[in-house]
Amino acid sequence: METAARSDTKGKILDAALRIIRTKGYTAATVDDICAAAGVTKGGFFHHFKSKEELALAAAAHFAARADALFAAASFRDAADARERLLGYVDFRAALLRGEIPDFTCLLGTMVQETYATHPAIREACNTHIRDHAADVARDIAEAKQQCVPDAPWTAESLGLFTQAVVQGAFILAKAGESPDVAVDCMRHLRRYLESLFPSTNIERSVKG
Repeated sequence: METAARSDTKGKILDAALRIIRTKGYTAATVDDICAAAGVTKGGFFHHFKSKEELALAAAAHFAARADALFAAASFRDAADARERLLGYVDFRAALLRGEIPDFTCLLGTMVQETYATHPAIREACNTHIRDHAADVARDIAEAKQQCVPDAPWTAESLGLFTQAVVQGAFILAKAGESPDVAVDCMRHLRRYLESLFPSTNIERSVKG
């Protein structure tokens, strides 16, 4: 029972960190802010985390794990065709762009913009999680490329990272404009670009041939 309670407290702190850091940024977010949002004492906080940086590293892993589960369970994953999975991924990304800005923007992108020169451990953690997600997208890109444009001069890995550059840039524009609308437009442009890279007629020929 005690172990479960400790785990619940830690989970509350991590969930609060996601919200507070995405709202205020890493630097402005304080331990007091996070404790108040989680409903825990500072003693409870420091029982689980030695510092705000240690919390940030755990929060990055927590955010990435939640994102992995969310995308793994999405309906676009069930599509048999890699091109459709890739376009479905972009559509799913667009559908997530609703509600308050801290609810849909990326913890990893938020933290790395602030900490890349001052907190190398946070930078490295964010880089790892962003690249891991890009690698998941790149697997569908590689399959679609093989089916449709096997001789294209670009790599699946580079295009996977490009999709994340668009996503992260869309989040920045949403914050700047205080609206998700511009981010949704970015996703639509990304979809059109991917459609141009992977013409459906070429995939149909590959499947038939």
